[in-house]
Amino acid sequence: MKDEYYHKGLRKKMIAHLSEHGIIDEEVLLAMMSVPRHFFVDSAFSKTIYEEKAFPIGEGQTISSPFTVAYQSQLIELAPRMKVLEIGTGSGYQAAILAQLGARVHTVERQQKLYEKTKEFLAKISPGVRCFHRDGTLGLPEFAPFDRIIVTAGASEIPILLKNQLAIGGIMVIPVGQKTQRMIRITRRAEDSFQEEQFEAFRFVPFLKGKV
Repeated sequence: MKDEYYHKGLRKKMIAHLSEHGIIDEEVLLAMMSVPRHFFVDSAFSKTIYEEKAFPIGEGQTISSPFTVAYQSQLIELAPRMKVLEIGTGSGYQAAILAQLGARVHTVERQQKLYEKTKEFLAKISPGVRCFHRDGTLGLPEFAPFDRIIVTAGASEIPILLKNQLAIGGIMVIPVGQKTQRMIRITRRAEDSFQEEQFEAFRFVPFLKGKV
């Protein structure tokens, strides 16, 4: 894989687009400029992957559009060394962005083939990311609590098990809804106290649960 001058130019255009559409977190923009998005998809998409749309990655899954990745990354208010749980590894792009931002990333994927492929790839490009093949609705209780949780699939409801894996003061960002989802940010204020905020609407692949 090569990161050509051409690709860097496409990333600059992508960053300009994100800035124009409300992404103001400079650290997020720098991370997305630094991570070559085209590394995470088939080479057939290498010239179009920086466009504002999702692309297929196999197993009925997609890599989210640049704005969606940036929006969630900004909304989660990440700081270096925070322990983050990502639900839905997919191509590994969001995990790589989180790692570039300095997070200690634990990522869960339920699709066996995607898990195996992405785990091998992330070991090369973001070796600090820890990958798990699990039912994402269960989270990773053995590693909880997490400072941040980010869900990259559309949930019909907020999984209680994930909420309970947040540290006090921790934040979870999750898209909730049926055909389209509203981005929800949940902040754990105390042991039994959670604040919920609603943001823009998106469209994600479904958040599946059950035996993997």
